[in-house]
Amino acid sequence: MVMRNKFNLFYQGLEQAEQLDQIQDLIVGLRDTLDVDHAVYHWVSTDGEQYGFGTYPPVWVQHYVDRDYLRVDPVIIGCFQRFHPVDWKNLDWSSKAARTFRRDAISHGVGNQGFSIPIRGPNGQFALFTVSHSCDDETWTAFTDDHQRELILVAHYLNQKALEIEKGRAPEPVRPLSPREVDTLTYLAMGYGRGQVAEMLSISEHTLRAYIESARFKLGAANTTHAVARALAEGLIVVGGAAREADGHWPGKGDQQAVPA
Repeated sequence: MVMRNKFNLFYQGLEQAEQLDQIQDLIVGLRDTLDVDHAVYHWVSTDGEQYGFGTYPPVWVQHYVDRDYLRVDPVIIGCFQRFHPVDWKNLDWSSKAARTFRRDAISHGVGNQGFSIPIRGPNGQFALFTVSHSCDDETWTAFTDDHQRELILVAHYLNQKALEIEKGRAPEPVRPLSPREVDTLTYLAMGYGRGQVAEMLSISEHTLRAYIESARFKLGAANTTHAVARALAEGLIVVGGAAREADGHWPGKGDQQAVPA
């Protein structure tokens, strides 16, 4: 009951907030209520610009931007490819760049555990809400099991308020894709590598790159992963019952790869 009252106060404060500093104060209070190291809202705009608020150390935020970690951050990449909450333990940290990023983040006090909720807004808007902490796996699993539903609500209320306050950041409607651009992004979304996609479409990898770059431009996407995510969010491509590989079989789990940036 005490926790419920604290969340209700957070929602009431958020509804009344009219400026960024008011939201910042609320999210600091939310972090303390949840008893975690950090709580952060992160909006990635169509041109790759980053906007948000939260409790990460300013030194880490600037370091993240200076190192262009947006392109290698497994949390961002993983959330682009998902629509459901993501526990950081379940992301792909196998690459050298990802491992380096993780060590750097932990050294800056981000925490060894994290839970992120992807948010899709109007016109392909992408954001996420994250809580992170330093603790063992068992403690973190218990925390996420207890608070997952409330964290999802918090994420969407925060995004709603961000869209209200920062109207100028909302992405413009996307331009339609050509049939070849749709095919290209669909196969990439299904997990195929560029070489496989070029072979399936009977085109060169050079031509494939041209389709990808054209689609990125139309979608206002920062990279290929962002383009795929925005195309999915806008309904321009469908990965499911209507999307099958050209030779008639579904890609197996072992065939899947990360969408290259």
